[in-house]
Amino acid sequence: MSEVDKEVSAGERLPTRMRMLVVIAATVLGLDLVTKVAAVHFIEPGNPIEIVGDFVTLKLIRNPGAAFSMATGMTWLLTLVAIAVVIGVIKIGRTLRSPWWALGLGLVLGGALGNLIDRLFRAPGPLQGHVVDFVSVGWWPVFNVADSGVVCGAILLVALTLFGLNPDGTRGQADESADTDSATGKES
Repeated sequence: MSEVDKEVSAGERLPTRMRMLVVIAATVLGLDLVTKVAAVHFIEPGNPIEIVGDFVTLKLIRNPGAAFSMATGMTWLLTLVAIAVVIGVIKIGRTLRSPWWALGLGLVLGGALGNLIDRLFRAPGPLQGHVVDFVSVGWWPVFNVADSGVVCGAILLVALTLFGLNPDGTRGQADESADTDSATGKES
């Protein structure tokens, strides 16, 4: 049995990671909802709370657009994109065997759901709701826990892809050809 076959067999024996993905997503979603409720309750619009001078503040913003206030007139489209992301992550999650992919996809799913809930249920109305953002760090746009989940999860997923780790726990093509070349003594 070749090394690739052994790795695939090992990947097939790994348990699916859907439960891990769901727990991570639920944690991110719960933290996002609780912090948004607290932000709306405790932070007065236009009156930021300083945490570390004026570098880190809590500032309540209602964002109709995406990050960096892009697409402010397309809230309905952002809602549909978020729904597509949720469906895509759940579909991939059913065959997931890598704990690292479960972590990345769980962060993305929890964040997407957090902002989707705002878009569906906050003013001015369904598919038009403005996302509650409240963390301001330096020059970076104001964000929330959901945004952090999406960004951190996406960075992890890109890194996993670059390192050749597949969602099913196996290694990608780039590593297989390098392993084959090293096994046969050929240099790339």
